Amino acid sequence: MFDRDKWNEILEALTANTFRTILTAFGVFWGIFILVILLAAGNGLENGVKSGFGGMATNTMFMWTQTTSKPYKGLAQTRRFNFKNSDIQALKEKFPDLLYVSPRNQLGGHNGSNNVVRGTKTAAFNVYGDYPEYVKQESMSIIKGRFVNYQDIELSRKVAVIGQGVIDGLYEKEEEAIGTYIKVNGVNFMVVGVYKSKSNKNGGAEEAQKSIFVPFTAFQQAFNFGDKVGWMALTAKDDSSITELKPKILDFMKSRHSIHPKDERAIGKFDLYEEFSKIQGLFSILKFIAFFVGTLVLLSGVIGISNIMLIVVKERTKEIGIRRALGATPAAIRSQILLEAIFLTITAGMLGIATATGVLIIINKILGSMPSEGMMFANPTVDLPVVFFALIILVGSGLLAGFIPAQTAINIKPVDALRTE
Repeated sequence: MFDRDKWNEILEALTANTFRTILTAFGVFWGIFILVILLAAGNGLENGVKSGFGGMATNTMFMWTQTTSKPYKGLAQTRRFNFKNSDIQALKEKFPDLLYVSPRNQLGGHNGSNNVVRGTKTAAFNVYGDYPEYVKQESMSIIKGRFVNYQDIELSRKVAVIGQGVIDGLYEKEEEAIGTYIKVNGVNFMVVGVYKSKSNKNGGAEEAQKSIFVPFTAFQQAFNFGDKVGWMALTAKDDSSITELKPKILDFMKSRHSIHPKDERAIGKFDLYEEFSKIQGLFSILKFIAFFVGTLVLLSGVIGISNIMLIVVKERTKEIGIRRALGATPAAIRSQILLEAIFLTITAGMLGIATATGVLIIINKILGSMPSEGMMFANPTVDLPVVFFALIILVGSGLLAGFIPAQTAINIKPVDALRTE
């Protein structure tokens, strides 16, 4: 039940020395403000870094062939070998937990020769031979036309999907690319799609637009690759980990290509899931640090409130003695002091949360007006459970701040309190 007299007394006690109360409350205000801002900053950094993986299947590993480092079964130590088309189906059959097995071949690049021609224009681009699944593994979206499909694979169609960087290099402004032809190393390919990359790797999203994707079978046929596979992208199903499958996959491929079981150099690999897990672990540590630092700052504010409440209790010693003499119970005195501490703590804390929220709104508006491409900081926000947790901290802090002063107040004997000047 609401007790107006009690709350009037609380307000009078806190406003008796307004400046002192404001300075005391500022410690809690600043502590909760720092806690929210630190957590939001950590989330913003996490969102920015993870945006570099946007659309990419993170439960993926890549593997490619290198030279062997150990002799095996009469074969030379520095032998070169290649993956073959037959390896694709063998992997699918051996490892049912693999969602995608995407073989790839690559030609040219920005450091290579002028390998792509259209009319009088020539340029150097990465040209990839891919399967349709690769669009689900890479961070790209098709903005016009389509990606490579299985009819293209079966019929070895000479079609191509290009990025905006290719269009800028080979086409006039506003010229439509779909349905036109480009010549790669003397072979004509019809453009059937335009993609946009969301990746920030290897020079950023702008560099990622300068690639051409063609059907894997057409690539092998057009550029005399035979059944050679340059490298593979392997994605595990959601209920499996590619990191756990990796040793078995590597052992299987070594046995298929007569490689020494302990030869660690023969097959190159990059475990995207493992790297992604490291990043997630790093952000978990950052969140812990944010909670730890913010809580310590908040605790310093709580200690300040507790000290001030002790001073207030000392100043009101005579008043407390009179109340005890008139029949006030220890519980009533204790609840009065605790309510004052909790009220001051929660008021300062809620003001800190509101101020931090306002600052985050302004920061998000500023970030929203800036180019997002390549930005490593995005959408710094705090989840509702975190705010709820902060409120629990505030209530606990208020109780902590008022407990010692409350105990001091009820330990005062009425006779001793009345003698105090």
